[in-house]
Amino acid sequence: MEAGKQHRALEGVRVLDLSRVLAGPWSTQILADLGADVLKVELPGKGDDTRSWGPPFLKLPDGSDDPRESAYYLCANRNKRSAAINLAHPDGAALIRRLAERADIMVENFKVGGLAKYGLDYDSMRAINPRLVYCSITGFGQTGPYADRPGYDFVAQGMGGFMSITGEEHGGPLRAGVAMADISTGMYATVSMLAALRHAERTGEGQHIDISLLDTQIATLANQASNWLVGGVNPGRMGNRHPTVVPYKTFRVKDGEIIIAVGNDGQFRSFCVEMGRPELADDPRFVTGSQRLINRDAIEGIFQEIVADLEGGPLVERLVAINVPAGPVNTIRDIFADPFIAARKTVHRFVREDGVEIPAVAFPAKLSATPADYRHRPPRIGENTRELLHEWLVLDDAELAALEAGGAVVQR
Repeated sequence: MEAGKQHRALEGVRVLDLSRVLAGPWSTQILADLGADVLKVELPGKGDDTRSWGPPFLKLPDGSDDPRESAYYLCANRNKRSAAINLAHPDGAALIRRLAERADIMVENFKVGGLAKYGLDYDSMRAINPRLVYCSITGFGQTGPYADRPGYDFVAQGMGGFMSITGEEHGGPLRAGVAMADISTGMYATVSMLAALRHAERTGEGQHIDISLLDTQIATLANQASNWLVGGVNPGRMGNRHPTVVPYKTFRVKDGEIIIAVGNDGQFRSFCVEMGRPELADDPRFVTGSQRLINRDAIEGIFQEIVADLEGGPLVERLVAINVPAGPVNTIRDIFADPFIAARKTVHRFVREDGVEIPAVAFPAKLSATPADYRHRPPRIGENTRELLHEWLVLDDAELAALEAGGAVVQR
């Protein structure tokens, strides 16, 4: 490695990305952030569905909106390059097969069987590249009673039980404020692809990864699923309360609400002493976590009385100083104004050739030897068609021109 050159964990790994919307692009963005070369295949003219999911859209130098650069699309597609290839065109499908020969990983989120008619299904790809890791992301999996259904994050959150435990106790079902089934599926898909890639590198044997939004949503029920499986407890909505840890919720203070999360008996005692109520720590109703759970309403009511007339900011500082977890309930605007953002370099800003700035939330893990880097801003549709086909397939200008003339590919 040359002195001063950026080390990348996935340097040399080629990813053929046929996915769109969020779960698939989220997973391939993670791979791209860690150094993989991600070729994003998009439908000529239309591109990824989320390109038009706005406003807000990226602002052009004249102040107008770019209708193909929504904020939604930009959040999941950095560090990739886009090739506009028509899969329905025989030459386009043939190009994908040639690209798959040279890929290490292929990702798709078409409906079950949707790629078979183009000869781009796993069995077809395995025949030409036995070491290929092929990841299929769907709503309900390749098998099972719902395999043929279309699936979106919202449906998975509802069917997977998540919405039954989200929201106020006497309120209706609520989905999370972001697409958690999609994002979690993207993360599980990435972990699975890296494990399969390790196996392929060791044995030369690729494999098919079948991952669904509903499987993932059920997996991420975590302790709530275990409460049912182990104890027969069918959890319901509890607002900001925790099902087993008390007190662990939002509390009203003089200027709004804060979070106080007392996770163990030591933290409980520290809170009581700091707030001038040491006797509470020895009260038999509250002395252990199990007793506090039994007497939840009583201790939460006492905590509320203690903090009701205090300013939130100073109270949070007092609590964190004694190692009691606490924090504000920020808006999105609030957290991006927090000094944490600058200190942790949480936002990266691309500057496009026309001077347009594209801000992005950075990869969250800080790797000491192979950190994430930001080589490519989110691409325009087909922006890199020619360079990618030349790099991956060594196509010359005449071949590229013929493919464009025939309608198989488009160069922006």
